[in-house]
Amino acid sequence: MEMSLSYTAGQHVGDDLWVSVLDGGPRQYVDLDTAATSSASVAVTRAVQEFLPWYASVHRGAGIKSQLSSARYEEAREIMVRFVGGDPATHLALFPRNTTEALNLLAFRLGLTKDDVVVTTAVEHHANLLPWRRHAQLRVVEVDDRGTFDVAAVEAALDQHPRPRVLAVTGGSNVTGWLPDLRAIAAAARQRGVLVVVDGAQLVPHRPVDITALGVDVIAFSGHKMYAPFGAGALIAPRALLAHGEPFLVGGGAVGAVSFDDVIWADGPDRDDAGSPNVVGVVALTASADELRSDGWSSVLAHEEHLLRALDSELASVPGLHRVGPVSGDRLPVAAFNLEGVPHGLLAARLANEYAIGTRSGCFCAHPYMGRLLGLSEAEVDQFHADVRAGFRHRLPGAVRVSANRQTYLTDIPLLGQALREIAASPEGGQRYALDERGDYLPQIRSRVPSTVG
Repeated sequence: MEMSLSYTAGQHVGDDLWVSVLDGGPRQYVDLDTAATSSASVAVTRAVQEFLPWYASVHRGAGIKSQLSSARYEEAREIMVRFVGGDPATHLALFPRNTTEALNLLAFRLGLTKDDVVVTTAVEHHANLLPWRRHAQLRVVEVDDRGTFDVAAVEAALDQHPRPRVLAVTGGSNVTGWLPDLRAIAAAARQRGVLVVVDGAQLVPHRPVDITALGVDVIAFSGHKMYAPFGAGALIAPRALLAHGEPFLVGGGAVGAVSFDDVIWADGPDRDDAGSPNVVGVVALTASADELRSDGWSSVLAHEEHLLRALDSELASVPGLHRVGPVSGDRLPVAAFNLEGVPHGLLAARLANEYAIGTRSGCFCAHPYMGRLLGLSEAEVDQFHADVRAGFRHRLPGAVRVSANRQTYLTDIPLLGQALREIAASPEGGQRYALDERGDYLPQIRSRVPSTVG
């Protein structure tokens, strides 16, 4: 799709991005894929631009630029610990690239063995399944017909033998936006002496988090989902948890002394900070944290509540649309659905190419959860695995996901509803698309349009 280069100075970079569509006319882009990644906020971008002249490699540099960068980097640790309600005296912040890297780091550092058990849930993103499965046994809390679970189900898993070492649970589903009761879940785990680890990738950008009040031990989250897409995420953990043991990554900065025969690891957090860190990404991350809490979250929460209600209303008005997952209870402005007679990949392609609406389709890096939400049998799961091995990616079951956040205009939601109703009324429009070799639906006929919109 040809993209315009026209911007205005809104709250987020790209607020006034225009793209060409199949009818030949430019449309303002509607970003409803924010659960995947968010645009950079203007405030975050400004903070990065102001810092860049002073950027240098941190630690041990004698120059003023290195000294300033080092101070900014270490200050960021305290800012991010406090951002999620931790205590800098007892908690530390590490800055991996994203939530996935954070959870891989943690799973390695806990020294788990295949005799250990990690309790997790069927709702999880692959990032909160695969690192634990690599190092330990998984015990999965199953979901009900709505795609949710309750505290009793978690307690039952915690009480099975052998007793688990870790409970790894999402703070919010990236598929449906459902928010589990973290406070009650964490209390159940802590009563049993089980470490509580939260995948906060979807939660932290949308809700204030206080890990001390919640009873959570460790939380991981990503800058690119909270308006700071500059390559840094955060892992907030008790200092004592990472005080000993070999780090996940080894190299410069992680050591006190090295010979060919011996290594003395640095104290934390330096022990887990090998190599030159992403100081620019950390500056962006702290700027985002400062911006999110600048008004006490009141405007974010109010806006997202309006978005959720509007989204529920519009989707309910579309003939033949079937929601996937819970449609009530405490949720983020996220929804997954299918439209009768329209493959999910084709529906997402039509929204993009005909209406300039960006969504996502597929299984959203949560294959086990989607299998349960779609009611797939074991035989059907085996079949789509076989299809993938054979290269038939387009046969993957799935849905379309729309997701919103504080950068989403309320007027975007009726545009989505109108587009879906028009697609439902014109299934023949799908004939203009064909599958490419990757299994994506691409339009076959395009009008000539200007490549930029002034």
